[in-house]
Amino acid sequence: MATPPSAPTGGSTAVPRREPGPTPAPPPHPDHPPRPAEPPRTPEAYYPGAGLRWLPFRPTIRIRLTLLYGGMFLMAGVLLVLVIYMLARQALQTGAQLPMTTIPENTVVVNSQTGQSWTPHQFQEQIAAWQSQAQHAALETLLRKSITVLVGLAVAAFALGYAVAGRVLRPLGKITRTAREVAGSDLHRRIELDGPDDELKELADTFDEMLDRLDRSFDSQRKFVANASHELRTPLAINRTLLEVQLSDPGASPDLQQLGKTLLATNERSEQLVEGLLLLARSDNELVDRRPVELSEVASQALEQTRTEAANRGVELRASLGTATVSGNGVLLERIALNLIQNAVRYNTADGWVEVSTTAVPGGAGELVVSNTGPVIPGYEMEHIFEPFRRVKSAERTRSDKGVGLGLSIVRSVVRAHGGAIEAVPRPGGGLLMRVRIPGA
Repeated sequence: MATPPSAPTGGSTAVPRREPGPTPAPPPHPDHPPRPAEPPRTPEAYYPGAGLRWLPFRPTIRIRLTLLYGGMFLMAGVLLVLVIYMLARQALQTGAQLPMTTIPENTVVVNSQTGQSWTPHQFQEQIAAWQSQAQHAALETLLRKSITVLVGLAVAAFALGYAVAGRVLRPLGKITRTAREVAGSDLHRRIELDGPDDELKELADTFDEMLDRLDRSFDSQRKFVANASHELRTPLAINRTLLEVQLSDPGASPDLQQLGKTLLATNERSEQLVEGLLLLARSDNELVDRRPVELSEVASQALEQTRTEAANRGVELRASLGTATVSGNGVLLERIALNLIQNAVRYNTADGWVEVSTTAVPGGAGELVVSNTGPVIPGYEMEHIFEPFRRVKSAERTRSDKGVGLGLSIVRSVVRAHGGAIEAVPRPGGGLLMRVRIPGA
């Protein structure tokens, strides 16, 4: 009698037999989710001196060329010493071989100086030992003197390589100095590199051509600014004069008086916009003519010009002016302080305050800080606050009497022209803290 197969343990039931067919892929195990595809690896960025990371400093190209020259000479010298050593060893071994001689077995060799005697076999071994010692001493002396000479020549090679690298890189130094002078707005300078028609001269000629194009472009910009200054100011000045004459007429009706005041305010706003645009165009270039300027006097003048407007708006002005001498243009520096203080007064709250301070900072620079109360400004708006015509999205900053939206843009341009830095930080209770740092005299 056949015994049925035992059922599997664990209470499982029999599974009916399936027809043969393609086996489905097993589902992924829940404890082992599929690994995400690895992102492709981007090649590591290269920067000059990447192969010299073991040095405690970042080597210049002159140092790298010196190391290259000296290293190649040192490697060639080491190889030459090894070749000479092997050839000298081979020559000594070949030249030290004695002609074949036969000494009778019953002969005793006696050293007349020491009285020592050898058998013929011992005498042959002693001669081989003397030859080996002489060869070893000669090779050791040759190797020691070769290494000494190699070290001296390596030092001379590094010094000569440093001098040669400086000679080779001299045209690049001239290009760098010219570029630095051009960065100071002296676009009339040219490299005019003399010498053979090689890669360095081609680089200098290309740089001169670029300077020619830049010079023509900036010259066209200066002419445009001068022409725009005349063409835009003249009609606005004429309109202002006509409106003032009309407003001075005692027989004008009240409606006409109100219309004239509205048009005069609009014309004044247009004049401010034109002046701001022209100043913004002129202040983008770095200053060449710099003079010592007392930052506290600049801030004091700006405060005096803003007191009337601050009193009309109910804003208190506070000042803490310390001595700080900077290098720059006094008129433009006064424009920085005036724009910052006007901006702090106009975008303030009722019974608010504006605090202005000047101080000297380590390194000889001067710092101007303008802080004020006002509406809370989101942090994400700070990166756009210096853009032209950009205002913070707040109802308090969209009134028509606030300005034309160029004040902080002009401040940033003037600060950059002086080689300084500006920072805007929102105050926790509302308002701004503007910090301007100008290099010292």
